[in-house]
Amino acid sequence: MQKTNRLENHGLSSDKQDRGSDRHIYSVSEITQAIKGLLEEKVGEVWIEGEISNFKAASSGHFYFSLKDQNALIWAAMFAYANKGLKFKLEDGLKVVCFGKVDVYGPSGQYKIIVERIEPKGVGSQQLAFEQLKKKLEQEGLFDPSHKKSLPLMPFSLGIVTSDKGAAIRDILQILRKGAPFVDVVIRSVRVQGEHAAGEIAAGIEEFNSFGKIDLIIVSRGGGSSEDLWSFNEEIVARAIYNSRLPVVSAVGHQINITLSDLAADVFVETPSAAAKIIVDKKNSLVSQLTDFRHKLDFSINDTVGDLKSRLIALTHMIKSPADRLLEKQQLLDELFSGLNHNLRHSLELAKERSSSLIQRLGTLSPLSILSRGYSLSMLMPQEEILKNADQLKPGDQLKTILHQGAFTSVVQEVFRDERKNGI
Repeated sequence: MQKTNRLENHGLSSDKQDRGSDRHIYSVSEITQAIKGLLEEKVGEVWIEGEISNFKAASSGHFYFSLKDQNALIWAAMFAYANKGLKFKLEDGLKVVCFGKVDVYGPSGQYKIIVERIEPKGVGSQQLAFEQLKKKLEQEGLFDPSHKKSLPLMPFSLGIVTSDKGAAIRDILQILRKGAPFVDVVIRSVRVQGEHAAGEIAAGIEEFNSFGKIDLIIVSRGGGSSEDLWSFNEEIVARAIYNSRLPVVSAVGHQINITLSDLAADVFVETPSAAAKIIVDKKNSLVSQLTDFRHKLDFSINDTVGDLKSRLIALTHMIKSPADRLLEKQQLLDELFSGLNHNLRHSLELAKERSSSLIQRLGTLSPLSILSRGYSLSMLMPQEEILKNADQLKPGDQLKTILHQGAFTSVVQEVFRDERKNGI
């Protein structure tokens, strides 16, 4: 009688009675509903730990799987609204902790848990997502050392994918201005954190490859927490770096965590400053090689001249002739030696002048040097397209103009075409 009262409390009617007896007869649906009510009342919302098995992702976006331990198994469902934005991948064998409510599915009379939240056991969801994606890309060969490209001997044009408002770009430009001012720098400003940052970073890398006038790409950011750096762990960024025809240096500005961008890049360094120093070191190495070649040339010339002089002197001693003939030959040898030495030194001076002229020309080609002479650089906003032709403009377009010191924006009032193209 006590059990009957408990069932009645969960919506069961005791009016149906077997004829000629005191038995109360219930329908299957009524019993199922009563069990559901009892579970909701006694269990309700719970945290549950187990191992995923029989995982299935339906075309509707819902996840269906079971949770098990050594002695039991419970079915689970995680609907699309709950699993949207899940950072890690659910798979068989993964140990998890779930939060949800226990429910009974009427058509099969089976109880299950409706999962609202799920976490990997023993490791954070972000770290698990990183490890899963890292394993996947590593198996595809995106981090294979044999795929790494060598950096150019001297990159004269540099593309930088970073925020134009961050500390990273300021550090890079400051070091280049002091150590390698002749390097042309093109900046592709992107967001470096947030929902759309990864897509912008990947697009910047692809655009530099299409541009075709860049020797080296630097992908950079000025450091931050693991969450701040997460855009550089996105698959789209790693694949863009891997598919780049141009060498890529990753300088995400961290010293502890390694991002997938670092692993996919041809070279990675810990800070933006270190990336700029690579360029400066290459310039210094090239200048050092030229200086070394010049010293070797000096030594070779002096050694050759000295050897010739010794051989000529020895030869004069071997010749037996009257004294006046010997003096004449000695005088000729001195003249030849003096002329040869003069010509060789003249050639060396010319080589020195050409080397100095080359280094000076490299300095004058720097965009910063050009801007300091009163020139400016204009870009069509908001796409930041560098302007080379008035045909790119129309009235109302917004421009950003960069000067030697500072920049300003303006709006096009009137466009003057170059009539020379029409033969005028």
